[in-house]
Amino acid sequence: MLEIQGLTVTYGPVEAVSGLSFHVACGTVATLIGPNGAGKTTTLNALSGVVRPSRGKILFDGRDITRMSAHRRVSAGIVQVPEGRQVLAGMSVRENLELGGYRRPRCEVLRDMERMEERFPILRDRRYAPAGSLSGGEQQMLAIARGLMAKPKVLLLDEPSLGLAPKLVTAIFNIVRELRDEGQTILLVEQNARQALVISSYGYVMESGSLVLEGPADELRSDQKLAQTYLGQTI
Repeated sequence: MLEIQGLTVTYGPVEAVSGLSFHVACGTVATLIGPNGAGKTTTLNALSGVVRPSRGKILFDGRDITRMSAHRRVSAGIVQVPEGRQVLAGMSVRENLELGGYRRPRCEVLRDMERMEERFPILRDRRYAPAGSLSGGEQQMLAIARGLMAKPKVLLLDEPSLGLAPKLVTAIFNIVRELRDEGQTILLVEQNARQALVISSYGYVMESGSLVLEGPADELRSDQKLAQTYLGQTI
């Protein structure tokens, strides 16, 4: 579904991502893990079109989209749920959901809003509340639901468990697992390496903008050297 070839992203003189190559298979969850500052979020931003790579190529379903604008990528099916939720705090839950489907026919948007409220009952209960009044976990559910409203072929999830209580972390990972089981292709960036690898098919480890290790998720999960060297913890 996604193939990245020699991706390089620079911020002025700083090379945040350097020669990155990897792929995401259709209907799977692939995870990017690694320490803070490794270039994981920059990679997602390059895939969604928020930043432009200085070198390399991005192929989506066999099509070169390296120079495609961000809004056209959304229409094509690449949708990012950003780090920190970034819901529109002054707008209602329902308005945030509507915004997710702004490029789709109104009748489809209304239908899928009902589906999102079935999947996330708390959003149905709070549909007219300002998004900023929701808890962190509720805002994360809204952010994911808003992304799904765009009918993504590939969903880019950036740190969905960041800053959440353990119970809510479990709930968020259960949602990702359900989406995977429904056939949704997902590229996940996540500091919670153990849980991320449990629900993933394949994992990639980044350090200082480069890929340093990759493999099936179950193999990476049992690699203690990986945990100690790159994550500073036992996974």
